[in-house]
Amino acid sequence: MNKEVLSIVIPAYNEEGNIERTTRVLSGLMESEKINYAIYYVDDGSKDKTWEQIEAIARENKRVKGIHFSRNFGKEAAMFAGLEMVAGDCAVVMDCDLQHPAETVIKMYHMWELGFEVVEGVKLDRGKESALHKFAVKVFYKLMSDSTKIDMSKASDFKLMDRKVIDALVSLPERNTFFRALSSWVGFKTTTVGFYVAEREIGTSKWNLGSLIRYAINNITSFTTKPLHLVFFMGGLYLILALIQGIECLVTYLSHNAVEGFTTVILIQLITGSIVMLSLGIIGTYIAKIYEEVKNRHRYIVSKTVNIASKRNDK
Repeated sequence: MNKEVLSIVIPAYNEEGNIERTTRVLSGLMESEKINYAIYYVDDGSKDKTWEQIEAIARENKRVKGIHFSRNFGKEAAMFAGLEMVAGDCAVVMDCDLQHPAETVIKMYHMWELGFEVVEGVKLDRGKESALHKFAVKVFYKLMSDSTKIDMSKASDFKLMDRKVIDALVSLPERNTFFRALSSWVGFKTTTVGFYVAEREIGTSKWNLGSLIRYAINNITSFTTKPLHLVFFMGGLYLILALIQGIECLVTYLSHNAVEGFTTVILIQLITGSIVMLSLGIIGTYIAKIYEEVKNRHRYIVSKTVNIASKRNDK
């Protein structure tokens, strides 16, 4: 087998119906383009027969490699696990359901051949999504863009990276990672390739409103301290309101008018309590992140691999 040039990292969670199809499509495309490739499936603790499918295909095709987690550690961990295992000169990260079109990988590869070190897949259309989902995604990426000063309005995990970019990413020490932001933060010579999100043909999306909210909170607090600045802003704003209210009460007292302030006092207490609890919640979230980081636990644990030379089984 010729030297691996392009590594394709594919996180998979309960994707038993997509493994064979995705392998067939990618393998056929790579072979027709005469690209020396390898496909790295990372089974993120699936509860179905995803791993059995990966093992069966890997036995027939040595270009297919598998990494199996001891439990579900999340997509971020799966992507980094794949990147830490790859042997190619460049690697692309994509979804298992082929909503990231396989043909776009070829465009990315040719851009890499031209000298670009990061090729970002930019969504030209988000496909079929509910209005609420689209609104939530828009708000999330607006917050992230404002917080990080990186335009993430059309960001996705679908991207190709040169070996030096991969090495820079996997050398980062933090446990809580946000791949989309970190891959932009490291810099390097970057270009974009547009793509239209394909409809999922097999299975259903693993994302729901609850998981999206958890994803947003985790990534915002992992990559930016803006929410902490918001606490300071709210404290300053409340101080101004308190000073205004204090002046009003003093003027009323000096003018010998009765203070009819029961409702006002209740409202002030409610506002104060809300701000204090929200602030404690934000600060507590960051303290929890610090706690997770200082424990320095592995981001994932690998229970088994297939067609991969011996490497560290956790990180």
